[in-house]
Amino acid sequence: MDVKEKAIAALKHYEIGDKFSYLPTLPKASVLIPLFVKDGELRVLMTVRSMQLRSNAGEVCFPGGKFDPQDRDEVDTALREAQEEVGLPPDRVEVVCRLFPIMNKRGIVVTPVVGFIEDTFCPCPNPDEVSDVFSVPLEFFTQKTHHSCYDLSAGVGLIHSFLYTDPVSGKVQQIWGLTAILAILVAALALEKPPEFDTGFNITDPMPHFRHNLDLRISKL
Repeated sequence: MDVKEKAIAALKHYEIGDKFSYLPTLPKASVLIPLFVKDGELRVLMTVRSMQLRSNAGEVCFPGGKFDPQDRDEVDTALREAQEEVGLPPDRVEVVCRLFPIMNKRGIVVTPVVGFIEDTFCPCPNPDEVSDVFSVPLEFFTQKTHHSCYDLSAGVGLIHSFLYTDPVSGKVQQIWGLTAILAILVAALALEKPPEFDTGFNITDPMPHFRHNLDLRISKL
């Protein structure tokens, strides 16, 4: 198998199916984690939130947003938001899987949707929502060179942070928090490679950790 086929086979193993159907009705959102292969290397597309936004302005994230009543499911939400934010047509995304939902700091349950896009895709950022788009080698999120973290109590766990220097623009981007943990998770699962640092969860069987943290957060609402 080539790089893409191996990654898809590995990621599909972690599709959540209906494993979280027991969750109560809560505000929810989805993010799309867009992977592609360039020069034989797995990369992931990331965005920088517009400074005009009221929350998390200027932060690095994945395309995504809140569930809309017209969305059929989490995948619909992720694809719609990616089209609105960076001009990615839904039919140009090969959806691979949905990973474990995580509750963000605002109490919204976020479902990561992993999909492959073509390496020729040219983003068209919506300036009202996105100020920049760049890509990072997926393996970067398994290396400790530009990684740091600190621990929080109350079931939050480790807060990870990376500093990535974009070789094209020269800009230094900080990738942290929920975005960083999702990048670590997808990198470790897709590459089948344990990170060089403590992730705070069992990388060979991560679901129990994420289920426990989610249940703990919900119990405190």
